[in-house]
Amino acid sequence: MAIATVLVLTVTAGGAVAYSGGWLSGSSCEDDAVGLSVAASPDMAPALQAAADYSRENEITSDGRCMDIKVVSQDSFKTAGLLRMGKNTGFDVWVPDSQMWVQGTSDSGAASPLTTAGNVASTPLAVAAVPSAADKLGWPQKTYSWDELAEVAIKGDKAHVGTANPSLSATGLLALTELGAPPDGGDGRSRGVEVAGAIQKHIAAGDTTAADSLARDGQGKGNDALVLSEQASFTHNTKSKGTGGDLSLFYPKDGSPQLDYPYTLIDESEMSTDESRAALRFMTLLGEQEGKRILHEHGFRTNADEPSAELVTAAGGRSPQPYDDSDGEQPSPGEIQESLGIWTITAQSARLTTVIDASSSMADMVPELGGSRMALMKNSLREGLKTFSEGEDEIGLWDFASDLDGDRDYRKIVDTKRITKSHVEDLEAGYEKLAPEDTDETGLYDTVLAAYKDATSHYVDGKFNTVIVVTDGGNDTGELSRSALLRRLAVLAKPGKPVPVIMLTIGPDADKDDAAQIAEATHGSSHEVEDPSKINSVILKAIMEAGIKAQQ
Repeated sequence: MAIATVLVLTVTAGGAVAYSGGWLSGSSCEDDAVGLSVAASPDMAPALQAAADYSRENEITSDGRCMDIKVVSQDSFKTAGLLRMGKNTGFDVWVPDSQMWVQGTSDSGAASPLTTAGNVASTPLAVAAVPSAADKLGWPQKTYSWDELAEVAIKGDKAHVGTANPSLSATGLLALTELGAPPDGGDGRSRGVEVAGAIQKHIAAGDTTAADSLARDGQGKGNDALVLSEQASFTHNTKSKGTGGDLSLFYPKDGSPQLDYPYTLIDESEMSTDESRAALRFMTLLGEQEGKRILHEHGFRTNADEPSAELVTAAGGRSPQPYDDSDGEQPSPGEIQESLGIWTITAQSARLTTVIDASSSMADMVPELGGSRMALMKNSLREGLKTFSEGEDEIGLWDFASDLDGDRDYRKIVDTKRITKSHVEDLEAGYEKLAPEDTDETGLYDTVLAAYKDATSHYVDGKFNTVIVVTDGGNDTGELSRSALLRRLAVLAKPGKPVPVIMLTIGPDADKDDAAQIAEATHGSSHEVEDPSKINSVILKAIMEAGIKAQQ
């Protein structure tokens, strides 16, 4: 009996150890599981769900506890929007399709801090074409650079090239950035506008509906080609296998940017130790052999240096297309912001009045750039005219200081009108007239009120209506107080007809608090401009942010 008792105790103790380590199967593992909620882009969600199922069925543990992982498919732009607005998403982990969503959300000052722990997988961008278009383009023997593909998109004679909406899709925005990049020695902004205008006619609402915009081969209705990811083409071809709807894939010979699926923890400091470690354990699983197998089966690359020929073939690639050399340089955040600003203007068209500080301090030199604040800014504004479309956009020009027009502190130099050749000439002449006045006083409040009143009373439906104010100081004259200005702006605002005021401040003496409060009162934005020669790029960034707000 003594020996039997020892054996029973030994087995029991061993069973307890096995149970605590998660070695034994049974419902007890799930009863004590660590819960984890994951938001994933729609292309990645099925793979993560399969990995979560594998984890549950095989009782993969984190610190001896099973993991109860719930995966929710949600467009990356929607998750980013919720985080920007400071809303509790209910998610512990976010796996968007591109790091650009994480960076943009963090840069916007989102309340929830984001921590990227690594990348789950990757997939390069390419151009997928229906068979008839592929034949016209010489696939697979002929290869194209992004610049050559841009020419195809602009001309539209060989193929109608589309993509997903750049406002809502990383694929669409990266496509616009690559196609709109300047050819050697060319004008980047002009090319960007040209490409945006061409693909606007062939845009798909989002990533999940992009393939629906393709023409049924031979019918001539819809897009003949799409800029999309290799994984998206893989998924399309897998679903349409045997129906004759397979896509052929062009890989640009100068390389492609990639969707990189960052594994991002949301507000890690609010997670328990068990939750945080479980989140990292799930990411580790995705990098193990079984996780890689699951990702590969869903069309993702898990080793960018050695892409699987089987995956590429299923996605529509074929030699001599350069699918081994698809890891192109990622566009910079500045290039992406500029592309989105151009897209916002092109897709919606704009009505904007630019109001420029003309006080004496605008003559101050910027030594490292070899010009005054005013001179550098004027050159940038002239360059920026190329961003806007003739016959669509409307632009006006004011300046302000003190008593510029009788007792008015502001002056209309060029009326806000539709762009024509003659109006461009008027604007260029107006920029030339801009000059610092012999006064260091500015009636900022009176000017903002007058410009906002003019913009709201001449609001044009269907356009992006805005007032852009550039200043290197604050309010020095006039009877209007800041609080009175903010009240008047609130009264003038019309529901459903937004006119955001974009405030741009230059130099150390600019009243940034004034600028921020004016912008906030009109649902606009405030930006510090360190380099006056880049003023138009900052304007495009501000327009981009306003476009994102409008989508939310």
